[in-house]
Amino acid sequence: MTMAAQLSMNSAAKALGDLPRRLPVEGELPSFGGAVGWLNSKPLTASSLHGKVVLAYFWTYTCINWRRTLPYVRAWSAKYKDAGLVVIGVHTPEFSFEKNVANIRWAIKDMKIEYPVAIDSNYAVWNAFNNQYWPALYFVDAKGRIRHHQFGEGDYAQSEAVLQQLLKEAGATALDLSPASVEPSGAEVAADWNNLRSQENYVGYERTEGFAAPDGATRNKPRVYTVPTQLGLNQWSLAGDWTIGKEAVTSNQVHGRIAYCFHARDLNLIMGPSSHGSSVRFRVSVDGQQPGNAHGVDADEQGNGVATEQRMYQLIRQHGPIVDRKFGIEFLDSEIEAFDFTFG
Repeated sequence: MTMAAQLSMNSAAKALGDLPRRLPVEGELPSFGGAVGWLNSKPLTASSLHGKVVLAYFWTYTCINWRRTLPYVRAWSAKYKDAGLVVIGVHTPEFSFEKNVANIRWAIKDMKIEYPVAIDSNYAVWNAFNNQYWPALYFVDAKGRIRHHQFGEGDYAQSEAVLQQLLKEAGATALDLSPASVEPSGAEVAADWNNLRSQENYVGYERTEGFAAPDGATRNKPRVYTVPTQLGLNQWSLAGDWTIGKEAVTSNQVHGRIAYCFHARDLNLIMGPSSHGSSVRFRVSVDGQQPGNAHGVDADEQGNGVATEQRMYQLIRQHGPIVDRKFGIEFLDSEIEAFDFTFG
């Protein structure tokens, strides 16, 4: 056994040992009846799930925090499915385009999600759970009782230990207690928390922070913007003809640009063409230069990429010292919508 494997085993054993002898009951599993549809499964109910251990979790496909949790959930589903675990992903949208079933279907295929997905576009299941977070994981025993929860990223060893305990309570035998094999890549890699000085920032006027422009922002009307000479950390701005809407900013002509001063290993941007079926070419830069080996999975070394879906694009992943950087993106076609910057 390798040293890494041994450390992982020790962590799993410690997590299992740290759990209370019997996990408390936090409530009953609410109904999934408010879901407007299901993917990868027929509709599931509390009665049809009786006798199964259930991991119900809330996600929305552009959320970076959920995305970094996904490889663990995917691995648990594969490892413990035959032992009686049913994973249910409740997709509750944050942005209006995430209500589009075709977009959700694309996401579960692209992200290799094979377990059942409840489409919760009206927040009915979210409200039934009284949930407030993406991601949020609820651990349900074979009698339909919630026995544990996890809000946000992290505590993966403890979460897996909870699943193992509930499966053993349900009668699973010969359970492999070693941790599931997880090898995150791309956007699924954990954030570099020690160097993260930039937080998520929406760019629609309803929730944005740090917007810098000589004459401020104009809501819901086309206007030509210019980027100030200097941007402070976590300030951003526009250049070219844009419309700043409640949820997103939309470019009205070619060569629209966004600038952002950030401090993080990764920079991601939720964006996509405003017209279904179209594509928008873009070019990114760091401190005015091509990104080189600091490019993300959705851009090449010269910074070139194409937006074809409304989703999260990983544009920068740095490998050198993490300091304040000025990110730039220029759109070579018009009609792009940008919604949200996230970092890692």
